[in-house]
Amino acid sequence: MPELPEVEGVVQALKPEIEGRTIKQVQLSEIIRFSFSEGKQCIVKQSEPDAFEMALTQMTIQKIERRAKYIFFHLLKEDVSYILVSHLGMTGAWFVVNSPEEIGEAKFKKHIHATFQMTDGGYLIYSDIRRFGELRFLAQLADHAPLTKMAPEPFDEAASDFFIAKSLLPKYEKKAVKEVIMDGQVISGCGNIYATEALFAQKIHPARKMNRISEKRKRQLFEAIVAVLRQSIEAGGSTISDYRNINGGAGSMQNRLKMYGKKICPECGTDTSQMTIGGRTSVFCPNCQH
Repeated sequence: MPELPEVEGVVQALKPEIEGRTIKQVQLSEIIRFSFSEGKQCIVKQSEPDAFEMALTQMTIQKIERRAKYIFFHLLKEDVSYILVSHLGMTGAWFVVNSPEEIGEAKFKKHIHATFQMTDGGYLIYSDIRRFGELRFLAQLADHAPLTKMAPEPFDEAASDFFIAKSLLPKYEKKAVKEVIMDGQVISGCGNIYATEALFAQKIHPARKMNRISEKRKRQLFEAIVAVLRQSIEAGGSTISDYRNINGGAGSMQNRLKMYGKKICPECGTDTSQMTIGGRTSVFCPNCQH
């Protein structure tokens, strides 16, 4: 699943291509329509497909920004502001092309689910192979409650103190540290890849309970999370499985990962171990991490 660095890469690539342009019309896939007819909400959430298409028509995309793992498209129509919220799920990808035929990889071309034709020509296209991504058209962020509960951006000055305060709450103090730092209400944008890397950097076992970690080590861990997120942003993110930047671009952070997906510890040569924490597979070194 794309984490903060990967989403940041998508946003920075989209901004110069899309900001200031106006949507002429929108077309959703038949899969989205069939899902809605069956009482489900595939990709498009909180909106009926026809209403979604009509609402986005003639919207101007004023600004694109990232918040945690979400992409916010700030829209304007007849002096009224709206937000299109995108979450990439496992395999979501955005493409800016002159024609859908320009999408290079067949698997993405096959799974186009939202096509935004622009008034000045060209297309903004959302493709999603496994269909776990989300598109929400909102009048305000409060219309989707989880968006109001996100932790501060990890790069914000107050984020470290926020993390420390959250870690002391009864809800979190007896949980495994790996599960806590992947909780978006505690730290924004840190998922399995970068939690694994930060814990290895600080030699902390992923199952260690929060109340068994000193405040000093918690702050060091938070700094390690920020450092690995920054490093990944500079590297264009980690291209693992089906993650792509816009138009199929790939990052290189996967070549710098030290513990995620590894079979042998790069520092001591011990075979790595795995366990499930918070529903995710956690890889760690049983010798280095305690």
